[in-house]
Amino acid sequence: MAKGHIVIDEVRCKGCELCISACPQHVITLAEGHNSMGYRPALYLDAQHDCTGCALCAVVCPDACITVYKEVTYKPSNGTKKEALRYAEAIA
Repeated sequence: MAKGHIVIDEVRCKGCELCISACPQHVITLAEGHNSMGYRPALYLDAQHDCTGCALCAVVCPDACITVYKEVTYKPSNGTKKEALRYAEAIA
């Protein structure tokens, strides 16, 4: 299964919970505390490394606060197997 991780800009997040509902792996929750704007931001919790990097959370984020990193495996022309981290960012 594909692996990935996300970074949430907790300062800009308004805690709308759309990303929480969209995440099929259930690795996003709301923080206990508040950010500088007074909102409880979304928080990425993935101790089991279940995030697949599907980017559904980033797509639904109305404030584009989520950056997605997805691990991809590719085979260069010389035949060796390499792994790379692909960066994707939702554009709102």
